[in-house]
Amino acid sequence: MKKAIIFFFLLAGSLANAQYALRIVVTSIATKENDDIYVAGNFNNWNPKDEQYKLKPFGGSRKGVVIKDLAAGNYAFKFTRGGFDKVETTADGRDISDRQVEVNADMVQECTIRGWKDEYPERPKQFTASPQVRIMDTAFQIPQLNRTRRVWIYLPKGYAASSKTYPVLYMEDGQNLFNEQTAFAGEWGVDECLDSLQKQTGKECIVVGIDNGGSKRMTEYNPYDAEKYGKGEGNQYVDFLANTLKPFIDGHYRTKKGPEYTFTAGSSMGGLISLYAVIHYPKVFGGAGIFSPALWIAPQIFDDAKVVMADPHRLYFYAGGKESETMVSDMQKMEDILSKQPAYQMRSIVYPPGQHNEKYWRQEFADFYKWIMN
Repeated sequence: MKKAIIFFFLLAGSLANAQYALRIVVTSIATKENDDIYVAGNFNNWNPKDEQYKLKPFGGSRKGVVIKDLAAGNYAFKFTRGGFDKVETTADGRDISDRQVEVNADMVQECTIRGWKDEYPERPKQFTASPQVRIMDTAFQIPQLNRTRRVWIYLPKGYAASSKTYPVLYMEDGQNLFNEQTAFAGEWGVDECLDSLQKQTGKECIVVGIDNGGSKRMTEYNPYDAEKYGKGEGNQYVDFLANTLKPFIDGHYRTKKGPEYTFTAGSSMGGLISLYAVIHYPKVFGGAGIFSPALWIAPQIFDDAKVVMADPHRLYFYAGGKESETMVSDMQKMEDILSKQPAYQMRSIVYPPGQHNEKYWRQEFADFYKWIMN
């Protein structure tokens, strides 16, 4: 009987840790079939030109790639020709939703590519930023990295007519926050959301949006070196936020300057660096919105999070159930570490249908704002 019980638990453990192979086969490509074609998905951080995920001849006119060692779960992906300006579309050039596949065994997924984004005239995007949003600087200096960056600022409607001071929320990926015209995959609508919420709740706030560094995003938002992406520049970046940008904002706008009024927020790599900013500069940032954090790329942060905080901090975690296989478990691991410290007040949301994109982060932003400003 004991042997049977032991065998059962060994079997259960092996099933729980099972790894599978997903074979993605493209049976038909409408045009550009001789170009290099890649798979970008939540299994490779949506890298549009990952050589490990380039399609290869697969018999006849078919092309494909085998993705090995996948844990059971839901995966999302699209095909590109090396960039999201050359991502697949419908046959008439319209954007398509992420392809979805549920992996629970070795399996084959057959696909047809009907069109490419760069083959159709770019449809002009609308300028959607509200009057409360302005570009503070198109080339704000980041001396720590010897670079410049566009910086946006949102001021509450009553700012000009009052003498009040305001909390400040610093947000990553600034081009995705306010304006559909500059957003990569849809904007968050932070300005419209705050226009409504501040009227309802009376909780007003300045928001500073810092554009990401494009090709530098994976290093600027990572405090640690990563073999695949290069030397981490996150320490210099959060030093810029704390010691260059915040003093400038405090010196030019009416702000509440203490950490209890200073927050940061971001998604994916932006979520990672927002969490790190609180850990690394606890006397500057008193809270963070940590949306779908890319903890997988920076396992060292779990050790850094064990540093005991003396002052209270507020952390809002969010993840979607249809993101990468480890997204929710990594986030819960981080929460378990932080929950051992009484200084942290946390809220954690897991939305089962949520995917790794702006649509779901936009949906969650209002609840984050109401909680962090409470």
